Amino acid sequence: MSANAAQAEYWNEAAGPVWAALQEKLDTQLAPLGERAVTTLAPQAGEAILDIGCGCGQTTWRLAKIAGPAGRVVGVDISTPMLAVARGRAGDRPGPEFRELDAQTGDLGAGAFDAAFSRFGVMFFADPAAAFANIRGALKPGGRLAFVCWRPMGENPMFTAPGEAGAAFLPPPEPSDPAAPGPFAFADSERVRSILRAAGFQDIAIAPLNAPIGGAELDGATDLALRVGPLASALREHPELEDRVRTAVRSRLTEFLTDGRVWFPAAVWIVTARS
Repeated sequence: MSANAAQAEYWNEAAGPVWAALQEKLDTQLAPLGERAVTTLAPQAGEAILDIGCGCGQTTWRLAKIAGPAGRVVGVDISTPMLAVARGRAGDRPGPEFRELDAQTGDLGAGAFDAAFSRFGVMFFADPAAAFANIRGALKPGGRLAFVCWRPMGENPMFTAPGEAGAAFLPPPEPSDPAAPGPFAFADSERVRSILRAAGFQDIAIAPLNAPIGGAELDGATDLALRVGPLASALREHPELEDRVRTAVRSRLTEFLTDGRVWFPAAVWIVTARS
């Protein structure tokens, strides 16, 4: 059994197919945060760049456009359905390489990359220090790392508001380990710093970023809240409650409407380091 077997199962059987089906909407929601991390990485034409947890490939194709024909961009992920979407973006264009590979344990190639990047793809490792040591080994000396990850869930109402609205109808969630693999595993910046140090990274910088994300109409935002995130996990166990929960969530999300669109304040870390 692989080190990240539980995550592989989740991203292939539960979340992955949903993310693949909703790729365009989710990319629209997350793109501004990923773009800030891309700007911070400062990729250059001709560079070799690794995109970790690349999912449906939006950021991989973005990096490939910057790296250009003289560069090389490789996206890695453990989700077969999401990688199928990533590869399907190509059409007739040459573009990045996509590998179904666990970045914690897989062979990324020693010293193969000038830079490594991730948009919300590095918080799911069973052993994050081992994973980042493997990633560091794939970087050239002085190679750059940049990624974006969530700050605490309580600072991100995109996750909390739907769950609060649905709480009256659903059983209370089981207590969870905040450091367990998951979206908020890197919410503690000092934990992130210690993981990167243990993995051998230097010049570590962790900067907060606050930015609005979303932009969907009310019904679309409600549908996303019911299909992705903590509330979606609860509804998979209790699908008979969906109609009542939907009504409550839709009402709650009206608090975030601006000019007919739902916008959430997002709180993330932009993390950089060097090998």
